[in-house]
Amino acid sequence: MKKILYITANPKPENLSVSKKIGRKFVDRVSEFGVVTELDLYDMYIPTTNYKYFESRASLVKGDEYLALTTEEQKDVGIIDSLANQFISHDIYIIATPMWSLSFPSVLKKYLDCIDINGKLISITDNKVEGLLNDKERHMVYIQSSGGDYPQIMARQVNHGLTYFKDIFKFLGVKGFHPLLIEGTEMESIGVESAMEKSISQFDKNIKKMI
Repeated sequence: MKKILYITANPKPENLSVSKKIGRKFVDRVSEFGVVTELDLYDMYIPTTNYKYFESRASLVKGDEYLALTTEEQKDVGIIDSLANQFISHDIYIIATPMWSLSFPSVLKKYLDCIDINGKLISITDNKVEGLLNDKERHMVYIQSSGGDYPQIMARQVNHGLTYFKDIFKFLGVKGFHPLLIEGTEMESIGVESAMEKSISQFDKNIKKMI
């Protein structure tokens, strides 16, 4: 059975969020293949990365430096470590988010900054930095809703969320990247229902690549 981590990054409740609606439908479909853990980033505490939490770039403090932290700061270090370990333990990542300002909500970047830890998701040496998630076959599904419709040829110019996640997960060592885009929700020529139906029609194709 696969371990599936479903992450949402939208302050709206599910009944008002297009990305969460599609995310829920997709998760319901793949849940038969594994165990799903859900994270609502707007409903959890994510520590702000503080320089005192790291002994060197992206390496969490330990020993005397850790003991010198306040109780609350030590809790933050523990949460960061726990979030990174949780992420590593999964096989499939499903992220549901809206497009905001040609990118994605800042809480999602805050989460990624927390878990991108040396010795966990990445390895930093004097010679290179490399991802560590290539130890087994992993897949990432990027579900994104947007009011406009953006041709794939323009992705690098306007769809920075899509390109960022494609690039960062490839760097981390995740083998499969599968976008599910719900585009044109605010356009009269497309609309929410049509955009959602188009995305749902791609479910089986993406699931077949992952499972």
